[in-house]
Amino acid sequence: MTVRLTEQQVERWLTAIADGSRVPVLGPGALEGARHPESGDPIPAESEALILALNQGRPMSPVLMHEFSRAAMKVEQDRGRPYLERFLNVCYGEVAWTRAPLVDLVARLRPPWVVDLNRDTQLQEAWAQTPHTLVQGVARIQEGPRYRIFRHDGVGYHPWQEGAADGSSLPTPILFKPLGTPRPEPSFIASDADFVDYLTELMGGFALPAFLKARRRGARYLLLGLRFTRDTERMLFSEISQQAGEPKGEAVMPTATPKERRFLARHGVALCEDKALSLAYQAGELQTDL
Repeated sequence: MTVRLTEQQVERWLTAIADGSRVPVLGPGALEGARHPESGDPIPAESEALILALNQGRPMSPVLMHEFSRAAMKVEQDRGRPYLERFLNVCYGEVAWTRAPLVDLVARLRPPWVVDLNRDTQLQEAWAQTPHTLVQGVARIQEGPRYRIFRHDGVGYHPWQEGAADGSSLPTPILFKPLGTPRPEPSFIASDADFVDYLTELMGGFALPAFLKARRRGARYLLLGLRFTRDTERMLFSEISQQAGEPKGEAVMPTATPKERRFLARHGVALCEDKALSLAYQAGELQTDL
């Protein structure tokens, strides 16, 4: 099934994001338009751009260039885990990238919860003075859940221990960043080894807090800037969206490949092909009050 991106459709989606009837899922394409404040270079978000940034602008072998997690695993083996984490910390935690229009839009709408499959801090910065909850993915620890929970009080983050309360007192929006973030405590899922561990725990139900498991029951999603040409993204979305509503939602992306079309159809996700992710730009033209 396909959906046309009309002005009326954009308005419906904006309302749905704000009232929680659509959960936005942000992929690398959602960061389009974010740039380095001095050089004007785009933020490395897509797999190939991240690999080049990790390797000082030099391409790696074709096998490693296929997916960032492969390249990250090679770098981790050759140079050590600290090198990989320093790169991600500097890239996403120390550069003041300009705000991506789509991120700005989602920040203004303040959805009850959002799934952000990027490792940047743009939504966190947008909500720096807004109480919210951060759920951060964690990989390869000896014991315990594969996530950390932080409560933001409008000033800063504070660790929150699940079990002390049921989560009903946690502020919204809830920002779920399964692949990690530099703040408040750096933690990243980046290499093949990270994903093997994290996806295994996600399948077993140990990578989501109870309050997110409850929220995802019957949820419907709006996928923005997320492609499904690689197994990693397909597995992440498949597991995160367990117990979703029927149909599961919509995906906005450029022209989809046959494999992506089959994946979306199998999961009950309608496709909206849009080359410029113009949801953000059309929404700006609408001058909505949401």
